[in-house]
Amino acid sequence: MAFVLQVPVNLLGQQQQQNVVSLTRSSKPCPGFRTKQRSMLSISATLATNNLAPPIMVNSCMGKMGEAVIEAGISAGLHIVPASFGIQKDAGKTVEVGGKNIQVYGPSDRETTLASIVEQYPNLIVVDFTVPNAVNENAELYCKSGVPFVMGTTGGDRDLLYKTVQDANLYAVISPQMGKQVVAFLAAMDIMSKQFPGAFSGYTLEVLESHQATKLDTSGTAKAVISCFQKLGVDFDIDQVQLIRDPKQQVEMVGVPEEHLNGHAFHMYHLTSPDGTVSFEFQHNVCGRSIYAEGAIDAALFLAKKIQSKADKKIYDMIDVLREGNMR
Repeated sequence: MAFVLQVPVNLLGQQQQQNVVSLTRSSKPCPGFRTKQRSMLSISATLATNNLAPPIMVNSCMGKMGEAVIEAGISAGLHIVPASFGIQKDAGKTVEVGGKNIQVYGPSDRETTLASIVEQYPNLIVVDFTVPNAVNENAELYCKSGVPFVMGTTGGDRDLLYKTVQDANLYAVISPQMGKQVVAFLAAMDIMSKQFPGAFSGYTLEVLESHQATKLDTSGTAKAVISCFQKLGVDFDIDQVQLIRDPKQQVEMVGVPEEHLNGHAFHMYHLTSPDGTVSFEFQHNVCGRSIYAEGAIDAALFLAKKIQSKADKKIYDMIDVLREGNMR
């Protein structure tokens, strides 16, 4: 007997002579691990309340994520500030993104540049997709300048990051995962693990994840999901995760489209019962970066509403964004 339940993030399964639970998610129709069905998710590019739309500064426009966020912001009808922080060697360059020219400023110009931008755009919100070693320094600058921000960059000293924002009493959305549907899936897994601890005791787990070759570490999303499975009673160590980084394997074994070899995030979690007669397979595959870029823009719009309403809470994550229905 097989049945399918579709939710905002991928999950699916198959195995001979067994019961299968499949859940499937894809932002675009891209092949996955033995996937035969996909649900299409489309996010409106129009704003419901343009009067709340803040000007957005994206750091860094030279990166793939920064470029994707700018394009998502333009598609959403937001005003993108024509300035962005970058590394020193790129200072002075003008980059065209989404038909808009963006001036790049180096580290030595950041403070004076941001002060000038804030003067021109008093309702400014910054979206940060830079590099891990710039997280804390950038956050300190935003706090010093009183600029609310969305931090999508991973790494850095996270405890210090939160303390810096708390001490500055500044509004911010901080989340290492900006993909809204992926976040919703993680939240659902967390709820299940808390409400049904030990539900999968005795089951064996296989985890396979594929990212672009430049990503050397294990996916943080995979680690979060594995943590939930452990609470559900599954015995599994992070070092058992199978990392696929070879482009040939990614195409032939995983099913990653060649055009997305340099930007994808495929995850598969396969559970098997002790007697081998039942299996569950959860899968979420992302091709490209649009899901993260759209999430970052929605986070910025959410933050603008919180600022306008003078909300008491100042630091948010993507779960907060989802809870208020901020999904265009």
